Parts: sequence; structure tokens; C-alpha cells
Amino acid sequence: QVQLVESGGGLVQAGGSLRLSCAASGRTFGSRNMGWFRQAPGKEREFVAAMSSGGRIKYADSVKGRFTISRVNAKSAVYLQMNSLKPEDTAVYYCAADPSGIWPLTQRGQYDYWGQGTQVTVSS
Repeated sequence: QVQLVESGGGLVQAGGSLRLSCAASGRTFGSRNMGWFRQAPGKEREFVAAMSSGGRIKYADSVKGRFTISRVNAKSAVYLQMNSLKPEDTAVYYCAADPSGIWPLTQRGQYDYWGQGTQVTVSS
């Protein structure tokens, strides 16, 4: 069993930055691949970034160069540093844990544990 709790969301102006955190419980964190997804109103949940247990990273094209995913296994935590935010980044952001390791970790269905989400709002 893995429980995930996101934090760090909020309201920011376009061009600003936020850092999301995801704290995980459970002893298997280090062996799990971790991902960030987001869901805007009226849209499907979409992939943002993922990091494998071995440190391999994948980003969605829409955030490449602006967002950075990282993890600290000793803290059972994964982070999403978001820079140069745009209004279109507004969404609820979710972290998720994947046991399968099927690269490139972009599919929602391969993740079996999800956090409750944290709201990110970017004003223009």
C-alpha cells in the first residue's frame, strides 16, 4: 500500500514559479516509478513528467524546459519544480506511483496509486 499526499499548489502570476511536493508512505517508494499528471476543467487527465526508480526522466512536450522532476528516496518524496508558468498550466496536479516500469511511464492506466491533487492556478 502506498499513500501519496501532494502540496505546494497555489495562485501565481504568469512567468512565476511553484514547487510541488509529493510525500509517499510505504516502504516500497524507492522501487517505484513516480509520475506527475494534471487535469484542467473539462479536460482529461494528462501526463506531465515521470521519473523511474533508476532516475530516468520523461517530460511532456508542453512542459519540457520549464518543469523539472526530482525525487529523494530517503525522504520518500518526489518534486515538480515549475518555472515560467503559463495560464494554460492551470490544473489540478496529481502525483502517482507506478509498479510496472513500462517506459516511458506516460500512461495513466499503469499507475496504481494516486494522490488527492493540488490546485495550481496561473493568472495572466
